[in-house]
Amino acid sequence: MEATIVCIDNSEWSRSGDFTPTRFQAQADAVNLLTGAKTQAHPENTVGVLTMAGKTPRVLVTPTPELGKVLNSMTEIIVEGESNICASLQISQLALKHRQNKNQRQRIVVFIGSPVTEDKEKLVQIAKKLKKNSVAVDIVSFGCDDDENNTEKLDAFFQAVNSNGNSHLVTVPPGLVMSDVLINSPIFQGEGGSGYGFGGGPAIAPGAEGFEFGVDPNIDPDLALALRVSLEEERARQNAAAGGAEGGADASGVAATPGAAAAPGAGDMDLDEDALLQQALAMSIAVDGTEAATPAATPAAAAAAPGTAPGAPAPAPAPAADDMDGIEDEELRMALALSMEENEPSEIEEKKDAA
Repeated sequence: MEATIVCIDNSEWSRSGDFTPTRFQAQADAVNLLTGAKTQAHPENTVGVLTMAGKTPRVLVTPTPELGKVLNSMTEIIVEGESNICASLQISQLALKHRQNKNQRQRIVVFIGSPVTEDKEKLVQIAKKLKKNSVAVDIVSFGCDDDENNTEKLDAFFQAVNSNGNSHLVTVPPGLVMSDVLINSPIFQGEGGSGYGFGGGPAIAPGAEGFEFGVDPNIDPDLALALRVSLEEERARQNAAAGGAEGGADASGVAATPGAAAAPGAGDMDLDEDALLQQALAMSIAVDGTEAATPAATPAAAAAAPGTAPGAPAPAPAPAADDMDGIEDEELRMALALSMEENEPSEIEEKKDAA
């Protein structure tokens, strides 16, 4: 069983039409199929969603076994700004660290459809930290496969984070259906090539490899039907978008915008429950930070708010490497809490606009 955070590239680059109808919509279709397969592969699997672009990376959904919340969050994503891959990876790792079931393995799936602006050394440093904390990372690169800079940085990151084949790097060239490529990739097949078992889920019965999607409909008819319907709907959208593109190049871009900024169709109850979950995680992070406070962390807190305690003693000498990891964790906790707090007002504003 696994806890997974899916990082979405919602930067301005995702408006490009080299994937039908746009990079963002092709990415969203692949994410919907992937999250559906993961949640049905094991009853205790959980999936969360994080957007990488905008003012700051935002946690839309904390890891949850409820597929409906994940699919609903995909309709609330706004295409804006540039992706911050480093901050997104660190916040994702922190969200996984605070998962409810500590027996779940940790995994991050990163979709990258824009140029990587971060330094290679910084990416490698984060990759080593993720590997140290037993976090596997799957990378889906699309739309920038001709960029040698992207290829070099992502390959270096992958080599640093990979541990015994638990991570994967998949490049999707333009012109192909992203979901079709991923279904046949190790990201869907799992670490041991066990189809939708994903390494931690139930194994596929012998002989199931000959069936569509590697799922025997006699053993799991619901999963086989769901995957088939999802793929057929996606192909229908691809064909419809391709037909509309013949009438004008602008039609695909205009058709993609409402899908990205559509208001959520769920009721107020679903939004309230999601807000409560996010508040609960923020409170648990605050409690953990208070209980785990140590004398080594106190100087960092004093340095973060200079002048608040005029009579306080001078801070201790620079902390060691282990202490620095603790300070970074505190900063990431604050970033994660701010990310979710900023997400709640946006939902309230959407309700007012809808009214």
